[in-house]
This record gives sequence, structure tokens and C-alpha cells, in this order.
Amino acid sequence: MKREIDIKEISDGKLYDLNDMVKADCKDCEGCSACCKGMGNSIVLDPLDVFRLTKGLNCTFEALIQNQAELNVVDGIVLPGIRMGQEGEACGFLDAQGRCSIHSFRPGICRLFPLGRIYTEEGIRYFLQIYECAKKNRTKVKVRSFMDNPDGKYDKFIADWHDFLKKAENEMEKQNDPNFTRELSLNVLKMFYLTPYEKEQDFYDQFGKRLEAITFL
Repeated sequence: MKREIDIKEISDGKLYDLNDMVKADCKDCEGCSACCKGMGNSIVLDPLDVFRLTKGLNCTFEALIQNQAELNVVDGIVLPGIRMGQEGEACGFLDAQGRCSIHSFRPGICRLFPLGRIYTEEGIRYFLQIYECAKKNRTKVKVRSFMDNPDGKYDKFIADWHDFLKKAENEMEKQNDPNFTRELSLNVLKMFYLTPYEKEQDFYDQFGKRLEAITFL
């Protein structure tokens, strides 16, 4: 999801790489769930998120959509996202104590918070959002550890997925045809979400093969 912002207004003014230390660790929130409420449809799920959620919950993508997720139009294309509940617009994965019930396999956007991410010609850079997290006295943590990205594969996946979505968006604007947009969305859902991944095999390898096999762009 694109955001038109000036990061100087919302950050500490620094850009971080994977090996940098950043004051972002809130000790697994310690009971605070403020960032899990009122998020609207902003928690968009990428293919890795769905892989982890369906594996962690032992369910299919279809079951996920029927219960805790929903389909929304994001920058012109239909993508899945976390469904917020009625009461306080809270995430449906919060338990009775306001704790995340899927913390070990939570979506990448949730894992990223309170960091933000920008895409540059040199690669992905991170920034610290200074007004979003209510937790005080956060401690420093290495970005690589915070993002659970020990070997760098996650950043490559995110960059490849971002580039693909950008290419799809540009093609939709070029075609300016509702039928093309609808067909593209259906193909993306089928290729990257509806077709099950082998849960015991490496996700990144499977995703890479699907990306190489694309014929609809």
C-alpha cells in the first residue's frame, strides 16, 4: 500500500540498514495492543504472510478469507488483508487479554512496526516512526533480528514483490481496461494465494518459481 508522506515529518530523520541498531524493540508489546486496533484495511497480506498464517493455523487460504481475512482493492489490484472486528475495530487475532494469538507467525507489516520501509535504487531502507507506537522506553535491536531476516532472503522477497506489484499497477494504468484489471487480479490471487504452497518446503524457492512463471504481464 502506497503512502504519500515525508518521512522527515514522522521519523527520527535516519535511514537504517539490516545491520543497524534501532530503538524499536517494545518487548513483544507487553500487553499493549494499541497498534492492533483501528487499522482499517491497511494490514495487507503478501504471499509469505499467507504461507505462514495457513501453516501456523493449519488452514487453507479460502478458510482464512472466510474467517480472519478479507479481499480489498489495494492500489488498483485485489489483495487479501486482515479483517478488523466490530468492537474497537480490533484485529480478530487478539485474544481476551489483548495479546496477539499469532505473534510467532504474524504478518510482515505487524512485524515491521514501529519501523517503516522505503524502496531505493540501492535497496530497502528502514526508518523509525516516532509518533505511532505508544510504548515508552523501547530498547535497541538490530534491524535484521527485528525483522526475522537472518539471511537476507526476506528483503529480496519484499523487493521482488514490490517490483511485481508496481509493474502490475503500471500495466493496469497503461491498459485502462476494467476487464484487464479484473483478469489480472484473478491471476494474481490464483498464482500467489489460492494455489497452495508446500508447507514443508522453502517458501522463497516456491515464490521465485511462480514469479518466473508469470505470463499475464
